[in-house]
Amino acid sequence: MAKTTCFDIFEQCVRAVQDGDLIESVSAKDKEFHFQNWFQKRLQSLALHFEGSGRNTYPDFCLVEYTEGFEIKGLAWPGRERDYDSNSQVPTGNHNGRQIFYVFGRYPADLTLYADQGNGQRQYPVVDLVLCHGDFLNADHHYVHKNKSVKGFGTYGDIMIRDRKMYVAPTPFALTEGTTGLMTLILPEVFPADRRYRKVGRLSRVEADTLVVGYTFDLRTNELTAERIANPSGGTEHRFVAYRLKDQTARLVAMVERSPVLGETNTTDGE
Repeated sequence: MAKTTCFDIFEQCVRAVQDGDLIESVSAKDKEFHFQNWFQKRLQSLALHFEGSGRNTYPDFCLVEYTEGFEIKGLAWPGRERDYDSNSQVPTGNHNGRQIFYVFGRYPADLTLYADQGNGQRQYPVVDLVLCHGDFLNADHHYVHKNKSVKGFGTYGDIMIRDRKMYVAPTPFALTEGTTGLMTLILPEVFPADRRYRKVGRLSRVEADTLVVGYTFDLRTNELTAERIANPSGGTEHRFVAYRLKDQTARLVAMVERSPVLGETNTTDGE
């Protein structure tokens, strides 16, 4: 396997939090780029070249010398924890030939507790962080997102309906236990270990028995109906390892025990 930057980048994130490097909001209305900017500084500290982030780009950061990309998700805490909205791009561990990593960082929900630096700008800490390979969220590398439309709607037949999909995916905080308030790296088992790190958990996700391959929407009843087929690889286990630096806590990480959904089951094995 080609050299990966994720071990170095995660270490930079840990050191930044330990050193008290705060998130800085761009403005009082900034709810998108504040955590991205914080993460960008970690890339710059490693002198990694990247294509800059912006609206409607995926992933947020594409490295130049490495076929890797990083998608950044800043979440307020306490707040919505079980899932997040993925606008127009289903989570994946591979996109356009790049390995994709997701960086989930949580910050305090009540920013009024922190001093106003002017124009609504505030500085506040990273509460916890998970950097995980995209396959931990979804291991399908073949689906290609496309927006489609249909014409002829409305009384006069001149209205277009645009099918712009939004995906709602679970966060690693909802999938695991032992990550709240801490910083954790989650990678596929096949990734070579790094001597700076210790294993703090073995995680497993199992493919569902069925796959959603389509859906229909009835405009008369507002009913949305999914079309499912049997998953030819249903029951296949995808194994991952949770890591932390050796000078971090050794608290174990495990999958959350929950009722199977659409044939999915999870197993746990802390180490």
